[in-house]
Amino acid sequence: MFFIKENKVDYISEEAYSSINLITDDVDAFARVTYQTVYVIDYYKQNFLYVSDNPLFLCGLTAEEVKELGYDFYINYVVPEDLPLLLEANTAGFLFYKDIPIEERKEYTISNDFHIRDKISGKKSLVSHQLTPMRLTENGQLWLALCAVRLSSNTKSGNIVIRRKNTSKQWYFESQKWEEVLRPKLSNKEIEVLKFSAMGYTVSEIADKVLRSQGTYKNVSKRYF
Repeated sequence: MFFIKENKVDYISEEAYSSINLITDDVDAFARVTYQTVYVIDYYKQNFLYVSDNPLFLCGLTAEEVKELGYDFYINYVVPEDLPLLLEANTAGFLFYKDIPIEERKEYTISNDFHIRDKISGKKSLVSHQLTPMRLTENGQLWLALCAVRLSSNTKSGNIVIRRKNTSKQWYFESQKWEEVLRPKLSNKEIEVLKFSAMGYTVSEIADKVLRSQGTYKNVSKRYF
């Protein structure tokens, strides 16, 4: 249900898979220095090639169990009311993707928010899921994709967005269509605010250092995140 004809991968040679450990070793190194859960989708074998052991996205399972489940993990642990949204994001993303020139396709990242539930407690968490191409076939189909998952800063599911690297371009998917919106350019003061936020300062502490009011901080955070 998640693999659609717009991205059908007909064949990947065993030779191409011979160096797959080098790819997963690199991803594993990255996973060890980030708080996010990281995994790799293989669109030819239609499974998960790698899953990091960060528990954020594992819903009480081990990384190996999630890897074995593959896309069934979504069926089992994404809350039922968000599954249609997940399918919509997947389909809309690939339809957008097929209109991009092949040489530019690795420059785009799609993100969306959805709820997952813990296997033991049943507690729901809203996560932000990002997907970006790693390897393409010769005809531009997506073979391997790198995914990163963190807790969402939003309050509801949805928020389907595509961004292109090194540009201010981004597209929001609403009412069954993509709308291009330029990302706001941050001022030096706004960048300073975000640095203090990343360092763990409270709202009031940041306001004392660089801003006139706490409300300004909240506006900056909303624009950026």
